[in-house]
Amino acid sequence: MTRLICSLFLLCWVNVLLAQKPNVKKAFNHAEKQAEILLAATEKADKGKSGDLVSPKTVEEGKLVLTNSSNWVSGFFPGVLWYLYEHTKNGTWLEAAKKHTAFIEKEKNNTGTHDLGFMIYCSFGNGYRLTQDTLYRDVIIKAAKSLSSRFHPVTGVIRSWDHSRDKWEYPVIIDNMMNLELLFAATKLTGDSSFYKIAVTHADNTLKNHFRPDYSSFHVVDYDSRTGAVRNRHTHQGYSHESSWARGQAWALYGYILCYRETGNKIYLAHAEGIANYVLNNPAIPKDGVPYWDYHDPKIPDAPKDASAAAITASALYELNVYTGKNDYYRKAADKIMHSLSKKYTSKKGTNWGFILDHSTGNKLRNSEVDVPLSYADYYYLEALLRSTQMKGRRGAITKVP
Repeated sequence: MTRLICSLFLLCWVNVLLAQKPNVKKAFNHAEKQAEILLAATEKADKGKSGDLVSPKTVEEGKLVLTNSSNWVSGFFPGVLWYLYEHTKNGTWLEAAKKHTAFIEKEKNNTGTHDLGFMIYCSFGNGYRLTQDTLYRDVIIKAAKSLSSRFHPVTGVIRSWDHSRDKWEYPVIIDNMMNLELLFAATKLTGDSSFYKIAVTHADNTLKNHFRPDYSSFHVVDYDSRTGAVRNRHTHQGYSHESSWARGQAWALYGYILCYRETGNKIYLAHAEGIANYVLNNPAIPKDGVPYWDYHDPKIPDAPKDASAAAITASALYELNVYTGKNDYYRKAADKIMHSLSKKYTSKKGTNWGFILDHSTGNKLRNSEVDVPLSYADYYYLEALLRSTQMKGRRGAITKVP
């Protein structure tokens, strides 16, 4: 009898653990159906006077919002299409991905933004990884050169914004860690180590200046361009200068994991683990693992959630688990987040113009894009689903460039 009870208990516990894993097949089936709707709606939508509204961004007051190619989110929808093609091998998604990736190409010459990694690498980077099209390779290299032009040797970091010069002299945001992947790729593709050196220098200075002792990150660090000294540490999207903006922590986590992948520098890996443990053990994290928009919003638990931060975090944790092992601690944490997202944060079939996830927060501080679907939430959600099956102990299994 005792043995029977133990067996039943073990079976129940195994079922509980299995229940915390995302059903990847079911999740992708839902994503495909939604993406078909969003693709059709995007192609029928008004492209604006200049015809440059090419990529879906969000839903606002029940209306589909498209953005132009120069917006930082423009590459995410093509990236979604590439991930759907990767999973299904369906030629329809391949053709759609090629078409919508092409809309972003001119941004390879854009030297006025630090977001070329998001714009070009999520679109052309995935395209090159899956097709080896040399055109895509050339776009990646040109975009990396454009991004490199924003690096300042005195500050040792890539400038984020050119606006608000009355507020900041040389602002750098934690999001910028994500754009370093484009530079690492360019060195692989060309053999030119200058891209690599810029990426590493930026990562090193960000590690030194952006983080508190508990591994939480400031959003904006403003540098003195004459001396390289830090002038101040602010936020632009978090609750306060001293708070922890949830998506900022996700960018930091993902960014240092990719830096470890590309360099093998264990300092980056240790820092990523510190960020991961800050997030996973934070007292403000709900039971479902999907964070509120800022870990220090005093209105928690009545504050908005951010599914985009959760998806970015989950994708990063799958890769972190490959490098650390630790009894699959980080993979299990990612599984829990993805289980929650797939069960409670997906759009009902046919709703939200076809966006996959709901309940993300873009910029709560300015009451913009609060509790809505967002294109980058969908992108990292699909990436995390792919990683949940692909990253089984293979270092860098989902890197964008072979």
